[in-house]
Amino acid sequence: MLQAVARLDRCLADRRRRCYPPLIPPESTQANFPSMRYFLDTEFNGFGGTLISVALVPEHGDQECYVSLPLPEVIEPWVAGHVIPYLRHVPPGIDHELDRVEAADLVAAYLAGDSDPVIIADWPEDLAHFCALLVTGPGRMAGVDFGLKLELINAAGFSAAANSRVPHNALHDARALRDFYMLDRAG
Repeated sequence: MLQAVARLDRCLADRRRRCYPPLIPPESTQANFPSMRYFLDTEFNGFGGTLISVALVPEHGDQECYVSLPLPEVIEPWVAGHVIPYLRHVPPGIDHELDRVEAADLVAAYLAGDSDPVIIADWPEDLAHFCALLVTGPGRMAGVDFGLKLELINAAGFSAAANSRVPHNALHDARALRDFYMLDRAG
């Protein structure tokens, strides 16, 4: 347990050391600034299966969050062939392998800089896995006491398999969803 806490502390300290600019402007200008949207994708072990990885990609900027969780003992054949080989295909600085509680804490810390985040997904199971991840034990959840909004969009015409640089990798699929959403809204 102490090793897990130390690993999470190092992970969060590393995130703080990157000194990214704030995702949202100071409170004095916040009233004119809409909520930051984060595009969510998850990979999981088949229908109703265990969460394998989760990614959040902001609407603006390059502060991305990606975490993979311990793999289940039995992996669905399709997942073994289409997801697992691409799990580590992410930038080294954000490639975190954490247990469930550590992953939930990392996601909460990632979103903590935003007082009103909106999580956008194109598939209900992504939102279900995301919400389940935030539950860290009986009557306990990760520190998202600032609240958040969830939005399931109609992404007709979007295919992560066709639009993602690395299909079935949560980070690349979330990036592709963001690009599709932004292009669709601009057009």
